Amino acid sequence: MKLTLQRQILTEKSTIGLLYIDDIFQCYTLEDVVRKPGIKIPGVTAIPYGTYEVIIDYSKRFVRNMPHVLKVPMFEGIRIHQGNTVSDTEGCILLGTLKNTDRIYNSKLAFIRFYKRLEEGLKAGKVMLEILDSSDMDSLSVCECVRTKSLLH
Repeated sequence: MKLTLQRQILTEKSTIGLLYIDDIFQCYTLEDVVRKPGIKIPGVTAIPYGTYEVIIDYSKRFVRNMPHVLKVPMFEGIRIHQGNTVSDTEGCILLGTLKNTDRIYNSKLAFIRFYKRLEEGLKAGKVMLEILDSSDMDSLSVCECVRTKSLLH
């Protein structure tokens, strides 16, 4: 399974993106601010662009199994989880079905759907997450975004 996170809206407070599973839109994402390569302000910096393996393992913070993004340079314990604003993340990736400036909504629903798909993907093999900026997304067609409404409702 291939996860692609296209960072789309970068503000002074947050980063809103689109999450695709095998090139089909799944949900919106919210992360901390994207900074220049090599710059990290603890608790308020998005993870670097790149490709990372994603597993599910036990999180002491959440006291349950959670998606874990592995081997992120300069970061530890990066999870994909529920939340609505940057106050809900410290470098992690939040999921939602709707977006607004510096905020996502319906995070619980988006996370439940994502987690189920991730479990299925991990049964079939490795799951990789590629994080791109909007200029790198030429391969995803506009029709995938049009089908978004049927996937979310």
